[in-house]
Amino acid sequence: MILWPEALPIKGSVEGWLTDVEGRMRSSLRYRLREASDDYAVKARTQWVLDWPGQLVLAASQYYWSVEVEASIAEEGVVGLKKYYEKMLTQLDGLVQLVRGKLTKLESLTLGALIVVEVHARDVIQNLEAIGVSNVNDFEWISQLRYYWDTEEFVSTKAKLPLFYSANRGEDMTVKQVQAVFIYGYEYLGNTPRLVITPLTDRCYITLTGAMHICLGGAPQGPAGTGKTETTKDLGKALAKQTVVFNCSDGLDYLAMG
Repeated sequence: MILWPEALPIKGSVEGWLTDVEGRMRSSLRYRLREASDDYAVKARTQWVLDWPGQLVLAASQYYWSVEVEASIAEEGVVGLKKYYEKMLTQLDGLVQLVRGKLTKLESLTLGALIVVEVHARDVIQNLEAIGVSNVNDFEWISQLRYYWDTEEFVSTKAKLPLFYSANRGEDMTVKQVQAVFIYGYEYLGNTPRLVITPLTDRCYITLTGAMHICLGGAPQGPAGTGKTETTKDLGKALAKQTVVFNCSDGLDYLAMG
């Protein structure tokens, strides 16, 4: 549950106030995500992950992972990556200790999703160290899904602007991969599990984000049951966008699809 900063009066036509609810959902998530990001810097991590909703925990932790990895590379190169790898092992140990304790159902869901994401993040750091990445612009690093808080000037000129974007809104969380830049969707998705990320998942993400950046779509192809739909849905979670799945048959035409 994510609390709204202030109440929203329900009045007028239903299509009007439902649109207002959607807008308030996005502004509330943005407001709380900024709060959660700031709180991360002043609180013990094992306590912080239990104090905030799962969606905010995932986004804010990935933001700090992105900026801390870049700082490590910029300051000490491969040596910095090695030190950060050790730090990630310590952070994962802290999460494991929490999992072994007594948790509510929501806390268990949050930690499960966070551990899945952070295990992949740990493997990424290990791979960057093994390759010898020493520049934040190396492809092996920029090909990862990375989170940042960026200024309005950067967002308005570099990011793929969604319909809800308006001027004079200040900082926004952005999601970057190679040349693609997206504003975090700020759609409330609840506390949901995340898919285990494999090298194939990463390649699918690169293809799909690159296509969306130039206003194209993607068509994952493969045998049934290999994870095409789940991978697409998980990318939607990473971008904070609701993903709707249509199971199409020969009887469906463009009229039935709306």
